Amino acid sequence: MSQSSAAFASVKLSSALVAQAREAAQPMRRSVAGQVEYWATLGRIVEHSGLTAQEAQTAIANYEAAARRARPSSTEAPSQADALLSKFMAAEADCSLAQRVRDVMAKNANKENGS
Repeated sequence: MSQSSAAFASVKLSSALVAQAREAAQPMRRSVAGQVEYWATLGRIVEHSGLTAQEAQTAIANYEAAARRARPSSTEAPSQADALLSKFMAAEADCSLAQRVRDVMAKNANKENGS
């Protein structure tokens, strides 16, 4: 009788990355391995979305900073994460985000087709 199981491989990760994954995993009720897999998936999405490395790093830094501090009161100035979200929503509203996604998808399709 054969049993099917997921294939696993061991990799070496820095202890700092494992500690960060452990910290990030707890509120989301993920395992450390699940958190690293989640981050890897996000990385693939970002890579294929056409974002620059700087844009992705800025978004991640803003997200992490926002997660570490208490939500500002309505009388305080908006955080960088709120400003980034506002830019994202504006791009979505004026359809430039959708156009950018279409452009990136067309570019990727052309690369796959050898064009």
